[in-house]
Amino acid sequence: MEAFFIKAAQLIAAFAILVLVHEFGHYIFAKMFGIWVEKFYLFFDPWFKICSFNKAETPQEGKKLTWKNTEYGVGWLPLGGYCKIAGMIDESMDTEQMSQPAKPWEFRSKPAWQRLLVMIGGVLFNFILAIIIYAGIAFTWGDKYIEYENAEYGMMYCKAAHNLGFVDGDIPLTADGEKISAANFNILDLLEAKTVTVLREGKKVDITIPENSVLSVNEQMKDEKNGFGFMTYRFPMIVKETVNGEAAEKAGIKHGDRIISINGKNANTWDLATAQLAKNAGKTVPLTAISAKGDTVTANIAVSETGKIGIMLTPIDEIFKTNTIEYNIFQSIPRGIEIGVDKLATYVGQMKYVFTKEGAQNLGGFGAIGDMFPEEWSWYQFWIITAFISVALAFMNILPIPALDGGHVVFLIYEMITKKQPSQKVLEYAQMVGLGLLFVLLIYANGNDIYRFFIK
Repeated sequence: MEAFFIKAAQLIAAFAILVLVHEFGHYIFAKMFGIWVEKFYLFFDPWFKICSFNKAETPQEGKKLTWKNTEYGVGWLPLGGYCKIAGMIDESMDTEQMSQPAKPWEFRSKPAWQRLLVMIGGVLFNFILAIIIYAGIAFTWGDKYIEYENAEYGMMYCKAAHNLGFVDGDIPLTADGEKISAANFNILDLLEAKTVTVLREGKKVDITIPENSVLSVNEQMKDEKNGFGFMTYRFPMIVKETVNGEAAEKAGIKHGDRIISINGKNANTWDLATAQLAKNAGKTVPLTAISAKGDTVTANIAVSETGKIGIMLTPIDEIFKTNTIEYNIFQSIPRGIEIGVDKLATYVGQMKYVFTKEGAQNLGGFGAIGDMFPEEWSWYQFWIITAFISVALAFMNILPIPALDGGHVVFLIYEMITKKQPSQKVLEYAQMVGLGLLFVLLIYANGNDIYRFFIK
């Protein structure tokens, strides 16, 4: 239950940041062009709101618009937010206002190019936010990676990878002849390849990747929820420290000991050791380790009912050679741009799978998004995931769907080309259709989450 609340807190915090930035993009462009923003809200406020301040002042002829003309508040429904712009057909469907003669401070009174900038402001700010976050990550943490060939024990793989032909211990070498590097690894490069070459027990082995593996792997990984994704480094069980009063300390296990067997079975890597501990939960079994001095250590150890023995393991970056690329403030900015563009390209490339039967089945709602976050709070993971969602939000909002920013952009481009403004009725009907489509999509995506959680 604690893990659920930690994930939920991260999801809400990320959404709050992304929504504020997105709506601020609309807000700032509207202010630049003298357009009245009636409301600026974090989250939606149907029926009631949590709080608000600065009751909106109706603009006065000849007076410049200021922040005091806008009502700011927080709604109770954490599914987004909004920026209510006067004289614009939006989700509020304020047809009464639109039936009145246009005022000079309204959206509809401004030139098409200004309205276009207002509409793309949210998307633009979301993408800029992603770049800023990625730049901040590069500056704070740098890029750390372990080249696959330096991973002595190879990689361990999820069940979906096993189904493709990968074996725990395989070291990925090439995808369609192109070297696979941990420095810039992209799972799509591997799954969209025809052949992946791995090093298995000292020999090169080719694995044929079936078409559309992205979809099948994604679906299987959602069900598996292994915590490490498609693959991760396979590392030895080297004890960092023992927990006071727990089984390992009582058995005489010490810092630097490397566990090699449990109950007579091979346990020299994390995946093998945890499997043996799970099999022997609640039992006392022999354990063999190699000490830091090279001596063999044997002890009987009591495994808990949950398969634990009370040890903390040495981090992987202290075991294998780790490459670190550090960035100063000036270097981090182009790195942030590079990562942001790469993530956008990857996301756009994945969209082709959405319009398939399997892709539709893989759609997820807030549950799927929340599940992206770790069960323990990690600022690094939080910002990584938030930046990616910001990229995704930017792209999704620019799609030419009525009710989304992209739908408004289509009508504005039409107006700029034809010099004819669509009628208010057309805009109203388009908005209603778009809202209906989004509502259906919302129900379907979150229905998939519920189905996967309770039934699959």
